[in-house]
Amino acid sequence: MTQDSAAGDRRLSDGFGEVEMSSPDLFLDATSATPAVRADWRAGCLRMVGESYPENTYEIFDQIITWVELFLAQAGRPLRLELELNYLNTSSIRAMIDIFDRLQEAHDAGVPASVVWLYDARNPRSAEMGEEFREDYTFAFTIAAQDH
Repeated sequence: MTQDSAAGDRRLSDGFGEVEMSSPDLFLDATSATPAVRADWRAGCLRMVGESYPENTYEIFDQIITWVELFLAQAGRPLRLELELNYLNTSSIRAMIDIFDRLQEAHDAGVPASVVWLYDARNPRSAEMGEEFREDYTFAFTIAAQDH
């Protein structure tokens, strides 16, 4: 991805097209098949809550990955992901791996990145999924149960 600053907007080109983000924050409401997303540039925090099994994963995750790339390239400070995802389909898992890979690259380059994986204490499979993700990365990755 390449970036171009023009008139205060943030633009990324991924070789297939250009994405313009005029606001540094990203807010997406949850749907029956996608999580709520709150990406707060000032706080350096991306929070996702809910389930993820959209028919077209890229409709939601392209926006999230673009935001993560912009933040890591431009903010010059730590990024924290807070994830409370009860269910992920296979394509959502792949998209999360793409996000985690970008965090690992940043971590390897000296930019602090962390994940907090929150799971419902009644759903041990969600905790196991967090453990499986954590095994592949060296950045801070906390897994914590929540009582609901």
